[in-house]
Amino acid sequence: MVNDFPTQYRFDETERNAYNAAFHELGFRWHWDSDTYSQLTRSGLNAEQQLRHYIETQQAHLLKAYDTDFLVGVIQEKQSVHRQRTAASAARPGRHFDWAQTLGGELGA
Repeated sequence: MVNDFPTQYRFDETERNAYNAAFHELGFRWHWDSDTYSQLTRSGLNAEQQLRHYIETQQAHLLKAYDTDFLVGVIQEKQSVHRQRTAASAARPGRHFDWAQTLGGELGA
């Protein structure tokens, strides 16, 4: 069972999935898999700096249209909402959506 996993793993998965939900809600076509999230968290940067680094190095094309501070702010805002929603729904702990399944799929296309 997922509840048998260490607390830090459950926390990391909740955070990672909240970011992925935020990316999806905002229409971004990427997700953070476990390896990407792990690399970012091991970097020694805080959450805002991790997100900024990822955008600047992996999604730099967005900076032609959006300010980095704006992107970081809106993503963190949405991530916080999704994290709180997950924390409030303790009925099914540890169940997460497979965000890789959303790549390439579009609604109404």
